[in-house]
Amino acid sequence: MKKPPRARSLGLASCDICRQIVRLPNSPSIRLQCPRCGGTIHSRITHSLSRTWALLLASMILYVPANVYPVMKNTYLGAESDNTILSGVVLFLKEGDWVLALVIFTASIIVPLLKMVSLLYLLMNVRKAPHERRARQQTILYRVTELVGRWSMVDVFVIGILTALVQMGVISTVEPGIGAMAFGAVVVLTMLAAISFDPRLIWDRDLT
Repeated sequence: MKKPPRARSLGLASCDICRQIVRLPNSPSIRLQCPRCGGTIHSRITHSLSRTWALLLASMILYVPANVYPVMKNTYLGAESDNTILSGVVLFLKEGDWVLALVIFTASIIVPLLKMVSLLYLLMNVRKAPHERRARQQTILYRVTELVGRWSMVDVFVIGILTALVQMGVISTVEPGIGAMAFGAVVVLTMLAAISFDPRLIWDRDLT
């Protein structure tokens, strides 16, 4: 069965922002802008794999202190207490707020972990030549990973809201801990890793 032509072989590329299809210039040194939204158009993201690997490994390293160190320091009547993500989930479960505990556990523990595992899987298999059906599945996996990654910011938003609202002088104060900064860095790094990964590389292999 004859394989359909690819856009790259036809001299075409799509804008990453608005998906407008344009024809690439003959010279690779010419920087092409999208006629619709003005975004820069490139056939492939330069150094996509190496940049994604670096960002992903950095996020995996920071994932450990993000869950070990406290994300929030609470001072109530002079008594200080530190809370990690898991201790916060346990506290909500003890209080009977299992819905909120499930949301925080999913958004702060499961989602970042699954996102890192998904990107790791894509990076380790991007050079292989799978069946076309598997390539489609990998593309769908990347789209889902890119879409749900933003929900891992829920815990950071909660800490920010509590820090802004629960400030009662000497009675009670809430401050973000080092774990919150590490967790925020994990979220940002995984988002940048997903953006830097070029899913078109999945289709640059000889599919069987």
